[in-house]
Amino acid sequence: MADTVTLAPMDLEHLREVLDLGNLVFDVTLKPYTSWSLTAIAEHLDTDDNACWVALDAGRVVGFVLGSMEFEFREDWAYLEWIAVAPDHQGRGIARRLVDACCHALFARGAGRVVADVEAGNTASATLMTNQGFQAVTTVTLFVRSNPDELTPEEPALPLPPGTKRALIRSGRLTGDAQRGKRDR
Repeated sequence: MADTVTLAPMDLEHLREVLDLGNLVFDVTLKPYTSWSLTAIAEHLDTDDNACWVALDAGRVVGFVLGSMEFEFREDWAYLEWIAVAPDHQGRGIARRLVDACCHALFARGAGRVVADVEAGNTASATLMTNQGFQAVTTVTLFVRSNPDELTPEEPALPLPPGTKRALIRSGRLTGDAQRGKRDR
């Protein structure tokens, strides 16, 4: 059976389906890590990077990737930020094709490296990125200390999952040596 899935640059007409697919696939309850929203998608469309792609099957969005030339600490590095494939289309090589299209566009725009972050428990995405030539470089653990005065015995503090660096960097709440001397945006 031939695969009928085609890739196309993401356009305004795809916004609703991309948002819905992200809500289906991503655990949007993981805060502060997951900041999936219409704004997150629109920000990617508002660039000339050509690094946002959709996978279409009979006109239906069954996958997408959102990338950009915006990486917080390095102007010469790009960011593959979001990727998703509909559950009924997983295992068909769609994610691999989307990563290739995104990275090709980012390298064509001048990126020296493309960065992607993967939550520690997301072994499928980690395997995808490794198979696509990405290398694990650093691990970040988010440490949280709850206010004991605000906890009730029925409501113990729940640890946040690892992999929250991206949202904290974007919001300016996480800084490090790499930001010293960098101008504010």
